[in-house]
Amino acid sequence: MTTTPGHHTLEKRHLTIGFIPLTDCAPLIVAKQRGLYEKFGLEVSLSKETSWANIRDKVALGILDAAQMLATMPLAMSLGIGPVKKPTITALVLDLNGNAVTLSESLYRRLEKFDAEAARQRPLSAALLKRFIEHERAVGSKPLTFATVFPTATHTYELRYWLAGAGIDPLTDIRVEVVPPPQMVARLAEGMIDGCCVGEPWNSMAVAQGVGHIVISGYEIWNNRPEKVLGVTEEWALQHPNTHRALMLALLEACQWLDQSEHRREAAALLAQGIHVGAPETVLRQSLIGQLRCDSGTLPRRIDDFHVFHRYAANFPWQSHALWYLHQMVRWGELDAGGQDLYQVAGQCFRTDLYRKTAGVMGFALPPDDFKKEGMHQLPYMLTSNASVIELGADYFCDGASFDVTPAANTTTRESTK
Repeated sequence: MTTTPGHHTLEKRHLTIGFIPLTDCAPLIVAKQRGLYEKFGLEVSLSKETSWANIRDKVALGILDAAQMLATMPLAMSLGIGPVKKPTITALVLDLNGNAVTLSESLYRRLEKFDAEAARQRPLSAALLKRFIEHERAVGSKPLTFATVFPTATHTYELRYWLAGAGIDPLTDIRVEVVPPPQMVARLAEGMIDGCCVGEPWNSMAVAQGVGHIVISGYEIWNNRPEKVLGVTEEWALQHPNTHRALMLALLEACQWLDQSEHRREAAALLAQGIHVGAPETVLRQSLIGQLRCDSGTLPRRIDDFHVFHRYAANFPWQSHALWYLHQMVRWGELDAGGQDLYQVAGQCFRTDLYRKTAGVMGFALPPDDFKKEGMHQLPYMLTSNASVIELGADYFCDGASFDVTPAANTTTRESTK
């Protein structure tokens, strides 16, 4: 009989967990390398997958017990947006931020000729692309082709939001195709895509190989939004509550370890191994410490919160975050709002109750509510309740918009700018 600290009998000890080779798979790798799974009674095999479709299908079929997932995947899988409909949940966010938009060398040079001053700006305004697209359409050029990593990826909604803010219709003014993250650099190099929105280290790899230019980070599109989560089917979570809890505890410790700055270099060395990400350690370290080199030969730009694994209550699955993505699915015609109670979907998929039961054991401060206002803070701020004080990160949108789905009855918190 196997028990976790706290004497909870595990329903299953041997687990297979899927991941995609990205910088932010780090919590899964760190938990393995530092013996954290074993600490909580688990024996974990990590399965390196080639695409998010593989992750989705293998979790749905039970081939994988759990997986690193895009924050949007539990929502899309539960709603049946795509070929798979399977109630899926997350009770643990693995990280915030970590993506960027990268343009191909060819497209960037064309933009430089079109408007050199605007092309040099960082972050780049999509208004330049709007003017360029209109010019190209007028002379009969074919539409630009961008790539994201999955039809309902966080990246897809980031890219659409940035483009739409400048008046570009991402459904008609450009072409968007799906490319697995590790293949993005090759597609840019071969001229098969004009740009992409992908997670690190693949943007930095494109710059290092001289085939891409990072023009805006995901952080600059929406500060501190959820990126990857621990995903399991609802059925699996019901059948393995103690195992699920043990897995979350191990990963919470890994996330906490990763957000100590002195550990980032060690994490980069782990990720550089071929069985994990297999990218150069220098490139991985660059994004882990928030030093993005946008163009070959230029000095890196400092984005301190480019990768957040634990601070700012990063691991809490805010239902307001789920609702923002659900609203984007409605906005782009993927979901009929009239046929769904979006609050109910958010609550079923983003399980704040399970997070509180688990993280409370470790003594972490727990948000008293499931929702928070988004787009209201350009700096970190303090969330205060009768029980705790929690520092939260900036949540600003690139267009200055706000998003407030906090129920009217939610009056238990007050905010003060740090």
